[in-house]
Amino acid sequence: MSASTAAGASDQLVVLDNVDLTLRSAEIVGLLGRSGSGKSTLLRAIAGLIRPSGGSVSFQGQPVTGPCSGVAVVVVNAIEAAKGGEAEDRDRAGLETDRAQRLDAGLMAELRERFATLNARERDVMTLVVTGLLNKQVAGELGVSEITVKVNRAQVMRKMQAATLPDLIRMADRLGLAANR
Repeated sequence: MSASTAAGASDQLVVLDNVDLTLRSAEIVGLLGRSGSGKSTLLRAIAGLIRPSGGSVSFQGQPVTGPCSGVAVVVVNAIEAAKGGEAEDRDRAGLETDRAQRLDAGLMAELRERFATLNARERDVMTLVVTGLLNKQVAGELGVSEITVKVNRAQVMRKMQAATLPDLIRMADRLGLAANR
């Protein structure tokens, strides 16, 4: 097999010349070489992804004319592998970030669902309470009694599943309520 690539306007650069490679069933082969030495070209030709410019590629006695289902190609960057798996670490970090984002999205959906269970008065009470106003001040703002604010505040804490006022403030912040005030 031979393979060439365009080197200029009319020139051809020979990347592989007179390659004769016979592999047995389930055999694994590693190709080492400098950049531009034809490793990827050979792999693509073996997998049927490109046609050689000279000669032929066959698999189990049949010519390979397109993608070959019986051939697998794996490319490993030897420099990254020698560095102790930095690429693996990046992949693992990326997966962890994705997992955290999906978890965060799930928590936000749950938080929005809880907030949706509040009636209009409870939403008003929550919005004012998380800004730091006292029950008496909230009552004055809404024109209701302080007892009404206490009852509504207790309902907000229960429905939002907030154990403490700081928990409720964090929830309001995540929901963007503090920014809306």
